[in-house]
Amino acid sequence: MIKLSVVIITFNEEQNISRCLNSVADIADEIVVVDSFSTDKTKEICVSKNVKFIEHKFEGHIEQKNIALGRATYDFILSLDADEALSDQLKSSILQVKQNRTNDGYTFNRFTNYCGKWIRHSGWYPDVKLRLWDRRIGKWQGVNPHDKCVLKQGSKVKHLKGDLLHYSYYTIEEHILQANKFSSIAAGQLFKNNKRIPFIKVLVNPFSKFLRNYFLKAGFLDGYYGFIICTITACETFQKYAKAWHLSRLSRKQ
Repeated sequence: MIKLSVVIITFNEEQNISRCLNSVADIADEIVVVDSFSTDKTKEICVSKNVKFIEHKFEGHIEQKNIALGRATYDFILSLDADEALSDQLKSSILQVKQNRTNDGYTFNRFTNYCGKWIRHSGWYPDVKLRLWDRRIGKWQGVNPHDKCVLKQGSKVKHLKGDLLHYSYYTIEEHILQANKFSSIAAGQLFKNNKRIPFIKVLVNPFSKFLRNYFLKAGFLDGYYGFIICTITACETFQKYAKAWHLSRLSRKQ
């Protein structure tokens, strides 16, 4: 049976981290937590569960997750966020992979709980994630704060049965605050990569995002919370392009 390192990054996750750690306790040969100097009980909880706990200054989601990869003992990696946990079916699927690994990486669906409701549409499900792989052929890439694991060309990937349970937001206010934070990070990255941001994107992209998620992705079937999710997601898109356009305008003036 191959050895598995579970890697997790944290910052003030006392509300979630126990559930995450408990869900992988039976399948992990090692659990590595890289923490950005939490001020709550995250460290205390992790230490009590005998994980490999490392403190490192936050440099970005992608950078932090790659640091966690480098601190793992084993090459076969399962990467989770602190607000995620394995369903029983997914745990069973991963155990089968450990006993007979035939691929370079494995994907599975992420199923999100929003304010106590499981979201089955709104562009949030199925949310396919590649989180189980051989670190020698892949690492975290993407554009902060939206990271993704990318494997070398030609890698063999298989989809596993079972859901990765994602406990996203406990209140609507949390979602709004996070959307504002993420839009600022994304706007800075967008400006860095392309200094001229067309104003038309500020006008059009938020509406297209809402139409896509609420109608094409059937967000209306998620009821009240589906409408809230699609609206906040569209607002985040507006904020991202509005902030990026503002940065672009300031740059041109200078």
